[in-house]
Amino acid sequence: MTTEGAAATRFTGLPVTGERPVSGSLTEVTLSGDLVVMVKRGDDPDALLAEAAGLRWLAEAGAVPVPSVHGHDTHRLVTDRVPPGRPNAHVALRFGRGLAALHAAGAPAFGAPPPGGPEDAFIGLAPLRNVPGTDWPDWYVEHRVLPYLRGAVDNGTLRPAEARVFEEVCERLPELAGPAEPPARLHGDLWNGNVLWGADGRVWLIDPAAHGGHRETDLAMLHLFGCPHLGRVLEGYQEAAPLADGWADRVPLHQLFPLLVHSVLFGRGYGERALAAARAALNR
Repeated sequence: MTTEGAAATRFTGLPVTGERPVSGSLTEVTLSGDLVVMVKRGDDPDALLAEAAGLRWLAEAGAVPVPSVHGHDTHRLVTDRVPPGRPNAHVALRFGRGLAALHAAGAPAFGAPPPGGPEDAFIGLAPLRNVPGTDWPDWYVEHRVLPYLRGAVDNGTLRPAEARVFEEVCERLPELAGPAEPPARLHGDLWNGNVLWGADGRVWLIDPAAHGGHRETDLAMLHLFGCPHLGRVLEGYQEAAPLADGWADRVPLHQLFPLLVHSVLFGRGYGERALAAARAALNR
């Protein structure tokens, strides 16, 4: 039995009957009674702690299903496996309504980490600081735009002259941000790969970078990397919790954060997309 299987047994109390590597860091483990779990291996204990705390916090809202957490230690996280299904428009509509309810469950502040989660977390492989703030534009600038802009300039992905466009967005953010919103309970890394269409006819969310934030940020990430039946998802969302006027024009503004993260991690191509989003946010 591998260390992944041993972790699954330790946290569930069930013996292993089979194991299947899924990726370099993920193993599917079958346990007695046909329970199937996923064991994620990680090098940073805070990353696993943040993910476990985020899953539990999202689950508490009772709005969109997430895999149950069986347990975690410094190097492994054990969660239920989601049997895969196929996207369809009806499920997408219900997902939109559920996502609206998840956001409406709220957070204590912008940047608030999940209960029990660390301030120093991760989004993918990039560091993510969850520092609470009361004003969304100021918080977004300080903790979601500028840290990754500096990183992209420092590693040469963006040129110093190009950084001025982002700085102008930051200066004008209070007028660009739209009506004030209360802190929403965000998944935080809501790209299509973290949206699973389950065999049970529901959409499940995995791998969160959960924190308190602006609800339009989650929706902007769905736009950025695509989502099946996105129009139906948005229709369901708008039925449950209509978005403020002008939200579609603000999508590039909210995409700055994930695009800058990707610029730091993956290079110039994303830097150019981030620059285009900054110009779009300024309506240029």
